[in-house]
Parts: sequence; C-alpha cells; structure tokens
Amino acid sequence: MPRLRRPRGSSNALYVFAIGSLLVVGLLGYLLIAPSRPSPVLQKELDGDSNASPNAVAESGVDTDELLVYCAAGMRYPLEQVSERYEAEYGVRINLQYGGSNTLLNQLEVNKTGDLFLAGDASYIRLAEEKGLTAEAFPLALMKPVIAVKAGNPKNIQSVSDLSREDVKVALGDPDAAAVGKATRELLSASGDWVTLEPRVTQSGVFKPTVNEVANAVKLGSVDAGVIWDSTVVQYNDLSAVEVAELDAGTANIEVSVVSFSKKPRSAIHFARYLSARDRGLDIFRANGFTVVEGDVWEEHPQLTFFAGAVNRAALEPIIKEFEDREGVTINAVFNGCGILTATMRGIVDGQAGSFPDVYMACDVYYLDTVNELFQDAVNVSDTDIVIVTRKDNPKGIESLADLAKPGVRVVLGQPDKCTIGVLSQRLLQGEGLYETIKENGNLVNQTTSSAFLIPQVATGAADAVLAYRTDTRAEGERLGVVDIDSQLAKAIQPFSVARSSDHKYLGRRLFAKLAQSRDKFESKGFNWRLDHSGSAGVN
Repeated sequence: MPRLRRPRGSSNALYVFAIGSLLVVGLLGYLLIAPSRPSPVLQKELDGDSNASPNAVAESGVDTDELLVYCAAGMRYPLEQVSERYEAEYGVRINLQYGGSNTLLNQLEVNKTGDLFLAGDASYIRLAEEKGLTAEAFPLALMKPVIAVKAGNPKNIQSVSDLSREDVKVALGDPDAAAVGKATRELLSASGDWVTLEPRVTQSGVFKPTVNEVANAVKLGSVDAGVIWDSTVVQYNDLSAVEVAELDAGTANIEVSVVSFSKKPRSAIHFARYLSARDRGLDIFRANGFTVVEGDVWEEHPQLTFFAGAVNRAALEPIIKEFEDREGVTINAVFNGCGILTATMRGIVDGQAGSFPDVYMACDVYYLDTVNELFQDAVNVSDTDIVIVTRKDNPKGIESLADLAKPGVRVVLGQPDKCTIGVLSQRLLQGEGLYETIKENGNLVNQTTSSAFLIPQVATGAADAVLAYRTDTRAEGERLGVVDIDSQLAKAIQPFSVARSSDHKYLGRRLFAKLAQSRDKFESKGFNWRLDHSGSAGVN
C-alpha cells in the first residue's frame, strides 16, 4: 500500500508560516494606522517646490477635511496627481467622481451635492451656470479632438473619410454623455462627415460614455481608431494622434467651477485656486500633455491692488467686502482722483516705490485711455450724469451752465490734472464757450483734487455752485439743489480693466464677474447700468 510521504521539514515550514502570518497581520495593522506618504515623485515636488508654511492649513482658511469634485473622465490623471499633492499639503481629501461631462452635469442637477464641477468643455459650465448649479469658474487648459490610432498607425488612417472604410472599426464618445462625443458630432456635422460616419459606427463600431473608454478601446485593439482629445493621447504610450482639419476647429476650454450649493464654498475656492495656479495645478496639467492657460501665481492669501476713481467708492465698497469674505483674499482698494491714480501708475512704471494695481476702475474712460497700454481690454460698467449742484434754496438762481458766468457766482470745479470730474467739467464748459469766461470773471474760486471734495464746498457755503457727479449728491440730497445739464458731454462712463502685468489676472476677472452681478448696488447709488450681464466674462 503506497504511503503518503511528508516532505522533509514540513513542521518547520508550518511554524515559519504561522510566524510570518502574524508579522503580515501586524504590518497591515501598522499600515492602516500609519500616516500616508505621497509618491516619491510627488514628495520630491513637495520637498523642493512647495512654499507652504508650517501653518499652511491654518493660514489658508480651509475649513474642511474633504471635498467632492465631479471630474470629467479625460482629466482623471492630472486631477489625481493635483489632489494627492493638495492633500499632502493641506490635509484635505479630494474625492473625485468621474464620468462624461453631460452625465456629471445631470448627476449634479439631480443630487444637488458636491463642491466643484470640472467639465471637459466650458459649454457644460455655461449650461450649469444657466441652471443655477455653479458659481465662480476657473479656466485651466485647452485641448482639441484628434483621431487616435495605435502606435505605427497600422491601418494608415490619415483622414476623417478613412474612418468610414469597410476595414476600419471606430469608437466615438457618446454625444449625449461625453464632451468629446458632443464636439465630434458638432464638428463632423459641420463638415458633412457625420451623416456617413454615425451609421457606420452604430453598425460596426461603438459609442463610449467617456473619452478614456474610447482611448482604451483603441489601445486594446477592439477598434482601429477613435476620436479623443489630443491631451488624452499623450497619456497613452501606445497611441498616436492623427490631426485633421475637420477637428482642428474644435478647441475645448477646460474649466472648474464652484458648485452653488456647496456647504464649503471658501474651501472649494481655495482648491480651485490651487488647481488653476500656474505654479501648482497647471504645472501638473502641462506635464500631462495639456495646453494650459496663463493662470495666477499661487499664494495662500492673495492680495489684489485695486485703483478706483473716487466716484465709484460708494458702490464698490460693499461688493469688495463680499468678495473678500467669499474668496478668502484681501483687496487693497485705493480711491482717489483718477489723475492722481494714473500719475502714481506712471511713477511706479518709472521705478518709483509702490505696487502697480492689478485692476483699475476709472471715473471715466478718459483716464483709462491715458494708461491704456498698461491694461487689457476694458468693459464699461456704469455711467453717471454731471450736474450743477447748489444749496437747496439756490439763492443765486442758477438754472444753467451760462449762469455760472454771472457776476458774483462762486464756482468750484475739479482740477483737470488731478481728477476726472475736472477734465470732464473743463471739456463741458469749453464746449459751451464758458470756461475761460468763468476764470476771467474770477468766478472760479477753487479747484479740488477729487470729486469727493466738491459737494462739501456747497454744503459748507464755500461755493454757490459746483459741477459734480449726480451719484455724489445722494448723501446730502435733502440739503442740495440739483440742476440737470442738457449736453452729451455731461456724462462720465466708468470702465473696468485688468493690468497686463498682474500675476492675479484671473482673480481680477472674478472680481469683475462679481461687479457684473451687482447691478442693484450700482443703481442704488445713482449709477446708470451699462453692462449687459451676459457679457460679464468680457474682460480679456
């Protein structure tokens, strides 16, 4: 009868196995409770590049340990890397929920939870804004659709028409789920190719819900080609891109937006700023093959210098306070006569001490035109009328500009080289042929450096009349007489612009977006609204 033969050393082996098992269990327990450490590459970035202070979390204003981000599938790899770095730096876990952009938008609308929405194309962000689902938007990068093939292009696919060949099997993004699918349908419909390709793919190819699934289908060889983003191709070593004219026009703008019902908006904004900073998140996007936007320089608590003409003060101050509180930033607002402000700018450019403004809102376009080369394209936000202001009882009987030249009428104007109201008043009176007469008659008894100092001249009895902005009369309205001026020159238009030299252009643009949503605050201070709300992103 055959005997079972026990291997030599089996008792020792069992003993070693038991001890080894205990060690493994102990090691696993340690790993479960031990603090995690970033990957070696990431740790090198953190050790060598991070300028976060030891109190970074406390200084940042981050008030949460977790954020939920709806993330388009094509951005998975850079988002995972940025999130890992951010968690290591701030202790905030970023939970990423992936899917096609339209699918995520639908989930956002139904679930009404989450903190940020990152779409594969800005059109989904605009749609989310229209639905009231998102608020602030942060541009990140650009990408365009290309034909993806296996390395070496074994089927020699060179054109869109090649995708309809009998020997070519194609995968496309689902137009109703993925941004790349929507873009493909729009572009190839415009070129006339969709009518042929769509039934071909339906019959012998496949539509996928995300761009990554299209890329994987090409990689695995289940299809010969697919249309994906150029940045996605870079993430696959065994894929090549075929660029074609029909798809070149389909540049997609990638943005991340704060969810409007986030319970942690300030923390969400902090991560969005980190993600969109040129020396933080955008570095990682660039390394993953994306064409990134300029982005702002990363700072824990950014400070934005805002030069503004004095007429804007009453409307701007509450807007600035709300913006600071939500964004976790500081706005250093400097209100003064625009002549003084622009002279200060010129001095800073010429090497004098001071911080050049990141944004500028003049009392009138005149004093933006004088420094126009230093700023990006401006947008006219509001306007106000120039009026004659007297005491309530108007003892000198002033009813028109001509009355300012009557003997004995004491007039105070703004100083033209110091403030906008001075320039506009001079232009207005010169247009009526009155400026030199008023001066020669001795009626011009004083000139102020700012519009803010004009109304007090009447209120204190130092002047019988001043030319001032209508908005400046509201605080003392019951004590003043206001005479309208029938002239197209009796108007000041307030433009807003971002400095070309600013390291915080995108923060400045979000401030502009806040202004664009604040029509009520301007009109309550007597301004006329000029900005079409739909153009609120028009600062370039």
